[in-house]
Amino acid sequence: MIQGPASRTTFHVLQPAIWPEAGISTEIMPYMTPRGPCVSSLGRGGVTFAPGGTLSVDGYFNLFNLGKWRDCCGDIPLSLRLRGEGRLHVTVWLARHDKSWDRILSEPVTLLGEMTLPLDLSEAQAPQMVLFFEITALSDGKLEDFAWGTPLPPRQLPELMLSVTTFRREAEVADTVARFRRFRAASPLRDHLRMLVVDNGQSLALEPGDGVSFLPNANLGGAGGFSRGLLEARASGATHCLFMDDDASVHMEAITRTWTLLAYATDPRTAVAGAMINADHRWQIWENGAVFNGGCRPLFHGTDLRDREKVFRMEFDTTGPMPEGHYAGWWYFAFPVDQARHMPFPFFVRGDDVSFSLANDFRCVSLPGVASFQESFTDKAAPLTWYLDLRSHLAHHLSLPHKQASWGRMMRMVVNFYLRTVLRFHYDSLSAVNLAIEDVLRGPQFFDAHADMATRRQDLKAMTVTEAWQKLDPQKPVPTIRHGKLSRWQRALLLLTLNGHLLPLATRFGSDLVIEAAHRENHREIYGARQITYLNAARTSGYTVTRDRRRFWRESLRLARNCLALRRQLPQLRAEWQGTYAGLTSEEFWKAKLAVATGGT
Repeated sequence: MIQGPASRTTFHVLQPAIWPEAGISTEIMPYMTPRGPCVSSLGRGGVTFAPGGTLSVDGYFNLFNLGKWRDCCGDIPLSLRLRGEGRLHVTVWLARHDKSWDRILSEPVTLLGEMTLPLDLSEAQAPQMVLFFEITALSDGKLEDFAWGTPLPPRQLPELMLSVTTFRREAEVADTVARFRRFRAASPLRDHLRMLVVDNGQSLALEPGDGVSFLPNANLGGAGGFSRGLLEARASGATHCLFMDDDASVHMEAITRTWTLLAYATDPRTAVAGAMINADHRWQIWENGAVFNGGCRPLFHGTDLRDREKVFRMEFDTTGPMPEGHYAGWWYFAFPVDQARHMPFPFFVRGDDVSFSLANDFRCVSLPGVASFQESFTDKAAPLTWYLDLRSHLAHHLSLPHKQASWGRMMRMVVNFYLRTVLRFHYDSLSAVNLAIEDVLRGPQFFDAHADMATRRQDLKAMTVTEAWQKLDPQKPVPTIRHGKLSRWQRALLLLTLNGHLLPLATRFGSDLVIEAAHRENHREIYGARQITYLNAARTSGYTVTRDRRRFWRESLRLARNCLALRRQLPQLRAEWQGTYAGLTSEEFWKAKLAVATGGT
């Protein structure tokens, strides 16, 4: 039995433990799997054992992806550090893709504080590998903390600036700043970490200090706020910048993991892309990276983080080069400042992160446990988001040479937007889709002139009539859920009629359905409807849409004219967008735009 410290060698933490945390997530299975007499503590972390209790540290937040680390940082020696007390049996497992797992360490140990266990990885040669460990208690005991680390020092010492853009979310920002300050004060990396809060609403009243500064900024959306952050990062000498949301719904240890990978990375283009987890179901991946190819497609959507097999498969599949068209969301994205050849495009919001990733040659990596918990997008879809999505999709295809698309390919994308709106009687959204195409036809200078989106936001608000969420009367019962249940052949026939729009007397037949917002994109449940009421996730608000053939024909014919105009102007538009893109994503552009907007010089 190993007793006391197993190794006195230098230990540099590569991946600290992440524990369930109140306010972030109190789920257990995405972190570790306790069995028998062992209890995890909420708030301060740690697990208390009685004899026979077992803990498998095999969850998404704490497994160690050896394949990714070797791919990014080379073959570095590895150790496992434990802190606690008691007699325990420790087993470290090496899990490989499509092969049997190996035990690379299996020893009884006596913990008397802190212990470092070097790992023999000489037989670990596969490209896709993850490590996890199990502890079985041989006596009463406690595991207080653990970390994966190495005796090798970092290759470089990144200066990481966290850039947070906010707009009138004072309470969320105050909480984020407080959490970061507590984390930084206790972190050995404190001298290499700082936070800049770009205040687009100019409403914060927080005091700077302890590694945090505040910068009032004009409201040019996320694109303007993060551009300001990147400019400040360059001016202050930061080597890396981390774009993140103002509510910072991430475990702060993710920042340590990010900094450490960047410190050991061999490729100067290395960037860390955080995953997104559904805040309504904190065991479910919303996306772990995404690709743009005629539309935005989230990767690993719906992956259950309580299922070890699915988590391992996701980690194996994300080891190595990212797929073509990969982009990183700005809820958590750390990148090298000197590799950002292009600043963000002035989209205001939605599409700026896609364009930024596609235009710059980053080598993106995702890491276990580096993730942000975000509210579901199902309640957020509105005419404004449809407008922003389609115009950015078209702009990517027009402005980026490696994403250049034919008119026919772009039409397939437009038809997808069309069907998703018209089949559900979302005529406000269809009108927004038309406006998006019309604004793209106006050319990239329109985006320059309307970087603050003030006029368009008002226009879209005014056109949102039937799709505006309304509070339900709390004194009345919530409408009973009623989904469409037609057979496949019936749905096929109705699709040919665009859900009844092409049928005579269409306004006189059909069902009255009530559907949760989570099912808004499930078209199988809306066929045969005459009227559809949608409820938000909390079932406190809703809106009702009805088949309207007059609006259908007006917006459909408008769309046909816009698509034909796009075809006629496509060569000219492509040349204009590609010729202008570099200028609208330059430092000079953003310095001038932000100085004018804020009244600077």
